[in-house]
Amino acid sequence: MIKLALLGAGRIGQVHARTIRGMDNATVTAVSDFFPETAKALADTLGAEVRDNDTIMRSEDVDAVVIGTPTDTHFDLIAAAAKAGKDIFCEKPVDMSADRIRDLIKIVEETGVQFMTAFNRRFDPSFANVQARIAAGEVGDVEMVTILSRDPSPPPLSYVKSSGGIFRDMMIHDLDMARFLLGEDPIEVVAYGSALVDPEIGKAGDVDTAGVMLKTASGKICQISNSRRATYGYDQRIEVHGAKGMLRAENHLENTVEIATEAGYRRAPTLNFFLERYESAYRREMEHFVACLNEGSTVTPTIHDGLQAQLLADAATQSCETGQPVAI
Repeated sequence: MIKLALLGAGRIGQVHARTIRGMDNATVTAVSDFFPETAKALADTLGAEVRDNDTIMRSEDVDAVVIGTPTDTHFDLIAAAAKAGKDIFCEKPVDMSADRIRDLIKIVEETGVQFMTAFNRRFDPSFANVQARIAAGEVGDVEMVTILSRDPSPPPLSYVKSSGGIFRDMMIHDLDMARFLLGEDPIEVVAYGSALVDPEIGKAGDVDTAGVMLKTASGKICQISNSRRATYGYDQRIEVHGAKGMLRAENHLENTVEIATEAGYRRAPTLNFFLERYESAYRREMEHFVACLNEGSTVTPTIHDGLQAQLLADAATQSCETGQPVAI
């Protein structure tokens, strides 16, 4: 039985709490949050105690921490947890600075704790199936990967200003997915971006519409399309073209019913929010983390995967700002 502490009782903390509550090989013993009343509300549903972070790090009844706090708190929490011998599950990004992530890698490796970067989309059943079939050779050598990721509407402007930009905030999931599907790291990034959805996003120094091209040493290409607006719902698709064929994962719809009339064919809309679309992925990533701790096997994705995605996001940001390709 793995004993966990939830650091952060907000939206993502509640998602993980629901998963853990339904597991028979893990339990939550402690919850912390900047707002004590929020921590207590979640702790009460789990039969857990509210503790501050320092107390959690000293607690013998905590084997691992689940970090779902704001990104600017991650560095200190990760360093403290690793030095306390606690295994770590951390939401993306690990940190906004690649150099600070490198510092954390040293601490994690010196202490020997397990560290999982929570790129949940790797655990989406459809996306995971595509990757497994690539690995099995069904489409031969991969030649091109296409990733489309578009939100129904942009986040609040206050969030945009502190997000680190669309490449580090939104596209970082797709950059990790590119590595997951390509099977090798890109060596060059070209990015373009515009503020077409909301001019205020542009005034805040960000873009809301972005395209990225990645190239690997062997010549594989990945193209990524991001937008903060999709009038038809949450758009999440991938396509992998290989020497022997193509694999594709389509959008998830509210239902699978299709109606055909004289006006044509009509299907249900897509799921409209990331928590609904990736509900099973959030559950499966936590199940993986707990299973690895119970079995003594290595978690994935690791803190190194977190660093590589951050490097790609940084390069995309630089390319978008300069209009030039950026080598990794």
